Amino acid sequence: MLSLLGFLTIVILLVLVMSKKASPVVALIMVPIVMGLIGGFGFELVDFMTDGIKTIAPTGVMFIFAILFFGVLTDAGTFKPIIDKLLGFAGNDPARISVAAAVLAMVVHLDGSGAVTFLVTIPAFLPLYDALNMKRANLACIVALSAGTMNILPWGGPTIRAASALEVEVTELFNPLLIPVLVGLIVVLLIAFYLGKSERKSDMAEVEIDKENTFSELERPKLFWFNIILILLAVGVLVSGLAPPHVIFMVAFCIAISVNYPKVKEQSKRIDAHAKAAILMASILFAAGCFTGILKGSGMISAMADSAVAYTPNWIGNHLAVITGVLAMPASLLFDPDSFYFGILPLLSSTAVEFGGSGIEVGRAAIMGQMTTGFPVSPLTGATFLLIGLTGVDLADHQRKTIPYAFLVSMIILIVALLVGAISF
Repeated sequence: MLSLLGFLTIVILLVLVMSKKASPVVALIMVPIVMGLIGGFGFELVDFMTDGIKTIAPTGVMFIFAILFFGVLTDAGTFKPIIDKLLGFAGNDPARISVAAAVLAMVVHLDGSGAVTFLVTIPAFLPLYDALNMKRANLACIVALSAGTMNILPWGGPTIRAASALEVEVTELFNPLLIPVLVGLIVVLLIAFYLGKSERKSDMAEVEIDKENTFSELERPKLFWFNIILILLAVGVLVSGLAPPHVIFMVAFCIAISVNYPKVKEQSKRIDAHAKAAILMASILFAAGCFTGILKGSGMISAMADSAVAYTPNWIGNHLAVITGVLAMPASLLFDPDSFYFGILPLLSSTAVEFGGSGIEVGRAAIMGQMTTGFPVSPLTGATFLLIGLTGVDLADHQRKTIPYAFLVSMIILIVALLVGAISF
């Protein structure tokens, strides 16, 4: 009975979210409550939900303050000098232009927003691509690969969701993947160089690079190095594990906004400017806490795992993490991040544990592709349409060009993860 209710909960969640019949927040809260009531659980559901929310709380707090931290630094113009330097480095060489576009996308995607990454990177490099008759599809591909791979970072949406669904610290999930992800980023740069080199012509035109020298009243150019050092310190402490992620970003945000915008009115305006993005994701995370809290507290997850084990061949169950890693990137075309990480991942993780494997390794495998390298090619994300809209590339052309490279990057990250022991074969 519990197993059936659990599977129905996941199926109904997938249907409601993917068909847009209900928002993820509503579906994550109400579906397990209804199923829990059908299963005979009364006021116990309140305790299940509370326990789930308590588990999610540190991750939700981390995400809120990470968004505010990087948002404030973006407002302060921290990345503007980097853009100018990259444009200067690019010159008129297609290979250098392509690599510079990749680096800029990686830097801008520190805030975890695909939309911001595309809105900053594409307008900066599109005039160069057009002037040199370079392929816009290559620019879309390079920026997509860069943003997608960076989306694996600890404060990226997929990683946050995976840690929340598995109820583990985000650093415990991500840190073993640091080397594989760095290798993945290097591969992206090599792909960018290859695509750029293929566009070199003997009669390349000389193009004057137009740099933006105007400053808005929000920018703080004199604080550039302070802000860069603050970012490096925050990320360094995060990876080192010296302090919990939510504490790191709370403190880093306070320092960033106090130094860049010391007046209280300015601070209020900067917080308001980024509150929508922070609250939207935080609400989904806390709703997910209700969802996982009820499924775990009621015993549905355990019952589903037992049922899955009974019907799963040993050769699949014993290698579930690797199989998840292989399928993760293509799964971005079928599942949106909420339905996958809160509906599918807990079941995969529990099943892996039943076979003697590691649930957290399944989570690591999932974030190697599901809405990370896969998000900028997925028709389920608005950012994909923003990317192709800015570049003027057809969705089908973009997918044909980018999907093979995105899958390659995911596979290389997976192979390196196996070599360093982040995932067991």
